[in-house]
Amino acid sequence: MVSRVIPVDPFDLVIFGGTGDLAQRKILPALFRRYCAGQWPADVQIIGAARGNHSPDKFREIVARSLHEHVPNRSKDTETLSGFLQRINYVPLDAMSENGWANLAGRLKDDRIRAFYFSVGPSLFGPLAERIRAHDMVTKHTRIVVEKPFGHDLDSARTLNATLAAHFDEGQIYRIDHYLGKETVQNLMVVRFGNMLFEPLWNSQYVDHIQITVAETVGIDGREEYYERSGAMRDMVQNHLMQLLCLIAMEPPAKFDPDAVRDEKLKVIRALDPVEPHHIVRGQFAPGPDGLGYREVVGNPRSTTESYVALKAHISNWRWAGTPFYLRTGKRLVARSSVINVMFKDAPHSIFGEEAGRHANALSIRLQPNEGITLKVTIKEPGPGGMRLIDVPLDMSFAEALGPENQDPPDAYERLVMDVIRGNQTLFMRGDEVEAAWAWTDPVIAGWQARGDVPKPYESGSTGPGDAELLMKRDGRLWQGIKP
Repeated sequence: MVSRVIPVDPFDLVIFGGTGDLAQRKILPALFRRYCAGQWPADVQIIGAARGNHSPDKFREIVARSLHEHVPNRSKDTETLSGFLQRINYVPLDAMSENGWANLAGRLKDDRIRAFYFSVGPSLFGPLAERIRAHDMVTKHTRIVVEKPFGHDLDSARTLNATLAAHFDEGQIYRIDHYLGKETVQNLMVVRFGNMLFEPLWNSQYVDHIQITVAETVGIDGREEYYERSGAMRDMVQNHLMQLLCLIAMEPPAKFDPDAVRDEKLKVIRALDPVEPHHIVRGQFAPGPDGLGYREVVGNPRSTTESYVALKAHISNWRWAGTPFYLRTGKRLVARSSVINVMFKDAPHSIFGEEAGRHANALSIRLQPNEGITLKVTIKEPGPGGMRLIDVPLDMSFAEALGPENQDPPDAYERLVMDVIRGNQTLFMRGDEVEAAWAWTDPVIAGWQARGDVPKPYESGSTGPGDAELLMKRDGRLWQGIKP
């Protein structure tokens, strides 16, 4: 099964911060892969814009090195690489002054889509938006892409929304969360709404609880200053985990339409109860066999910034009343794993007796690594000697099920950037959605500060603080393991 490539219309894409890490590591490689897939028309133009006084040829050299590092197999095709680099240009530009803006405006074509990717710090979002408007670069086909963090709290998110709204319509603003571009994340909606098998059971009558885990083996190297200001709650829970929670819990939209989907996600956030202090665990990685502790990395021996959060959330609506959602995320854990576990209730009565034990179905949706879906079912253990029951997985790895021609699926940024060009906002956050997420997150952080809360230490390379296990055990439940 080979995925069908749908061509896009001609476009100009300007990447502010084009020489930065995100552009070189993610955005430009994603664009190159889409070019290799044959998705572009002939006259696409990619313009890098940054303060560095590079020539276009020098910038192309920088891009070529990045592609050799991040897309090694495809960049060995010199003819294809050369064709891509011919579409690359560069403009030295200062976001805080008028330098370079007239040059940039002169390079854009009038008869096409214009997309501006803000691959820069949030403090520059406003000045960039203002100058794009001031230099008459806004047309009905103009879009801007805004990277997270979108605000530091509710007040800053509101201010930023107002700033962007002064220069662009909401339909032109694409707030990107790369998690929503992952193939399996989008499959959440298909699993639910495309299969009669699951949706009738997707409620508190049949679901005991749901676990959402995003575990990382990496630390915060290179992001020390940012992470010390944000912590795991702002960096991961408020956006990535919140988006996964919304997709799992939302009601069926009337149609697969950007605003219809985002309306249902917003309802979930607004239905979230405040988190009780005893339903949340903060952690901070300590020194371990595989590296330094958090405080040593940031150079602050008294830091109280969390690198781990586990919490229990409740959604007060008819579908989910009484069904807890357990969320956890952390740095420097034993394994890299992003997975959603839907844990169904036990059968109301077992005809096999107490000796058969307790058995319940579970649906695991793996986002990374090895994207796929596993359904755990109960069967009889083979052999004589009575009805001994065991749980076995019905496992589908996407790489295996879809064949070798689909073992290199599109990266999240590939899909999301092409959705920007197509004008499809389904997988992007709306302004009111962002503000609602901050409105739920801010009181949690304020409570920590008011209580002088200090995160629990956990050994680097472990599964996290022990209190997170107790959070589940108090309810008679267990985390589904983060397997090394």
